[in-house]
Amino acid sequence: MSDDTPHPEWQLAPQENFIRLSLTLPTVTTAPDSPSLVFSHQQLQQSLANYLRIMAGRWQDQTLVRLAVNNQLLDTRQLQAIAAGLKEQNLTLQWVETNRRQTAVAAASAGLSVDQTMADKPLVDPSEVPSPPKPLVVRHTLRSGGEIRHGGDVVIIGDVNPGSSIVADGDILIWGCLRGMAHAGAKGNDQAVIMILRLAACQIRIGDRLARVGADAVDRREPEIAYITSEGIRLTPVRQFQRSALF
Repeated sequence: MSDDTPHPEWQLAPQENFIRLSLTLPTVTTAPDSPSLVFSHQQLQQSLANYLRIMAGRWQDQTLVRLAVNNQLLDTRQLQAIAAGLKEQNLTLQWVETNRRQTAVAAASAGLSVDQTMADKPLVDPSEVPSPPKPLVVRHTLRSGGEIRHGGDVVIIGDVNPGSSIVADGDILIWGCLRGMAHAGAKGNDQAVIMILRLAACQIRIGDRLARVGADAVDRREPEIAYITSEGIRLTPVRQFQRSALF
């Protein structure tokens, strides 16, 4: 890469006494008087490698990295390349923060924890109701230590293993076995529900309510739904569920 080739403005900041590092990419700008900061796969790889060589020795081995990509669009291959570059410096990519749905799906598909934030938008007429975020669909099992955060509904096609968690402002649908933690309506929506193909020992949260399911819980071997009633969180077979039963 030539010296005049634009480089991503990597920022590597320590967090929690260097137990975790935050790696930040610049925001893509679309303003007419500003150059667009979109980088090729090769530019990202080489720029990160150069930056890490300069910063080498400033962190402990196996330090965890949180990658904030803002509105950069990255696919699974690019994220895996960034993870490989970090690994060469004994750093471990664990978390991706993005406001692009495609990047969030790619990160989840790569087995990384995901925090999909909302992109900043210009002010609008207060009478206009903003449309909710599109559902985030993850087509693989969520491994232990993995975490998914999303401002809308979350659909997991796979299991949610012990030690993993899902936090959604909307509903959660798990087409698999829930053994970890699921929190729907995270910003106080008591009308949110959690639908589960098969329930095992886990923790369920809806709004500000909490329910724990023990290992000895009866497995009905049929889809169930968790929702809030006047008595707290209730579990019932999906075939018996009626939204009118919500409190």
